[in-house]
Amino acid sequence: MSQPNYLTPEGEAKLKAELEELKGPRREELAARLRSAIQMGDLSENADYHKAKEDQGFLEGRIQELEAILRNSIIIEKSASRDIVSIGNHITIQEEGFDPETYHLVGPTEADPRNGKISHESPIGKALMNKKVGEVAEAEAPGGKIKFKILKID
Repeated sequence: MSQPNYLTPEGEAKLKAELEELKGPRREELAARLRSAIQMGDLSENADYHKAKEDQGFLEGRIQELEAILRNSIIIEKSASRDIVSIGNHITIQEEGFDPETYHLVGPTEADPRNGKISHESPIGKALMNKKVGEVAEAEAPGGKIKFKILKID
């Protein structure tokens, strides 16, 4: 049994929209490319045909991947708890000597650190889990250990 994918409702909607796009317009576009390439004749030396077949393989692979992610998803609503950090919370932390930063704790499928979404499985995410406001967490980062204080849980 594969591990569940933790998704926020927004993350689930985004993946469903991508799946619909791939299964509809993108599949139709590829089918048209394949028909067009086949009509050109000799398939053994037809670069358009081979590229379209390769693209079709990637498309179908991504469709299967998205369906599996959605099938094994646990939707995380905004956590009701503001006492301890859990998936779905927005957490404001401060590393000594730096400005406070706020992160949204999400599952790995949705993680996007540049946009403030960190996975609960990342070093910082793991360090934050089950901590309370005022506590200091420590994480092993590529540049060494970092310590930060939890200022707020939303």
